[in-house]
Order: sequence, then C-alpha cells, then structure tokens
Amino acid sequence: MYDRVLPERVLSRTGLATYARHPLLRTVGLDRTFYAPIGEDEYRRHAEQVPEGFRFLVKAPQTLTAAYLFESREPSPHFMDPAAARALFVEPCLAGLGAAAGPLVFQFPPQGRASTRDPAAFGERLHRFLRDLPRDAIYAVELRDRELLGPETMRALAECRTRLCLSVHARMPPVQVQAAAATSLGPGPLIVRWNLHAGFGYEEAKSRYAPFDRLVDEDPATRAEIAALCRECAARGDEAWVIANNKAEGSAPLTLERLARAIVEGGA
Repeated sequence: MYDRVLPERVLSRTGLATYARHPLLRTVGLDRTFYAPIGEDEYRRHAEQVPEGFRFLVKAPQTLTAAYLFESREPSPHFMDPAAARALFVEPCLAGLGAAAGPLVFQFPPQGRASTRDPAAFGERLHRFLRDLPRDAIYAVELRDRELLGPETMRALAECRTRLCLSVHARMPPVQVQAAAATSLGPGPLIVRWNLHAGFGYEEAKSRYAPFDRLVDEDPATRAEIAALCRECAARGDEAWVIANNKAEGSAPLTLERLARAIVEGGA
C-alpha cells in the first residue's frame, strides 16, 4: 500500500485516505466498532476521508451479539435488543457515514451449548431482533457456530431481508457450504469476510504472518470459491462485498489482488 515504511502514528492519521485511493479497494471493514460503539461524529470523520463511491462494511458492537461480554464474562445488557441496536449502532452509523454506509454486520460469536442445542430458539430470538431494526440499511448476520447454520436461522434472515455473511473461519464450514445454506434467502448482495487461515488460531496466525507484507500460506481453494460466488453475483446484477484479513493468507491487500485476478480470469 505504501512506498516506504511509516510509523504507526502516521498510518493511523493518513492510512484510510491512502487506502481509499487504491483503484481495487472500494470498501473496508470497520472492526473497532465490535469492541465498543462509536458516535456519529466519528463515523463522519471516516466518511470524510474517502472518495465518492467508497463504502464501509461495519461490525455491530459485541454487546448486541454476545450473550456474555468477553472481558468481564458479565451478561450483556443489550443482547439482541433492537432498541439498543438502533441507538448504539444503526442510527449513528447511518447518520455519520451517509452514502458511504455499506453492509452492517452482526457477528455472533460462539453462543454456547444452550443455543447450539436449540437452533429453533436462537432463530426465533434472531427474528424478533432483526424485524424491529430500521429498514434503510443492508444487514447481514455472521455466525461462529456451524450448528446455527440451519433452516431456523435462514428463515429468520429471509423474513427480515437480511443476508448471511459468509465467514472464512476455522469454526465454520467451507464457503460453498455456507452459500448453499443461504440459497433460501434468494438473490441479493453477496457479503464475505475472509477472516482466518484454516488450522490457525488468531494469535498464532498474527505471529506467523507479521508484518503482513507477503502471502505466506496461500489458500487457492477458498480463493476459487469466493471468486465463483462473486462472478455469480455480478451476473445477476447484485453487489458483492469481500473483506479480507491479514490472517487469511499473510497480507490482506495481496489476498484481494489475487482474488480480483481469479474473478477476472475465471470469467474469461
């Protein structure tokens, strides 16, 4: 992304604007919002740094999707609370980002055995949560429990016009399996988060791949699957969103460059 090594304080101030000028990179994932909500003004500062047509994929705060908060293990006061989702996340996000708002993703961390043993109950609660959100946004749900990737969850998503965010993660089945489960949702945007290389934990991958300037463990099978889904999405006239993490193959920008080549070459 840069022609020289820069200190982190410079990257934190100018990194987004530089990234957004790259002709291939037309979106970016805002993950910091998962750990704590941010306000309308901060969203607006992000939007002011990017050109017209650039859009953000934004993760909802964990307090909305985790029954227990990670740090304290205390029960979340806002778990699947639509009023809290509107006030803490949806309204400030849409107001601050404006036209730069892309998909709003509710990533549900592992829900525990009580939920995975009763997917119907999870699906019912998810339906009550999603149906009361404002409808002027693209919503997606990302799972970390393969047991919840069933008809109950898909029914809730379909009835609330919400997409399944396909997650490349060790806890989830391959992308094509998730895509097959989501066929009942019908046509619409494709949303993929290529999070983590198979066989590694987050910290292990971070240590192995730093400083994230080259591809270390390429995953051509996943690349081909995502490329095929992108081509199918484009053929029917829908938008496709793909977010890559440095822990996917070693360098997110290089992962996306290879993916773009695979999309084009496969389409030829």
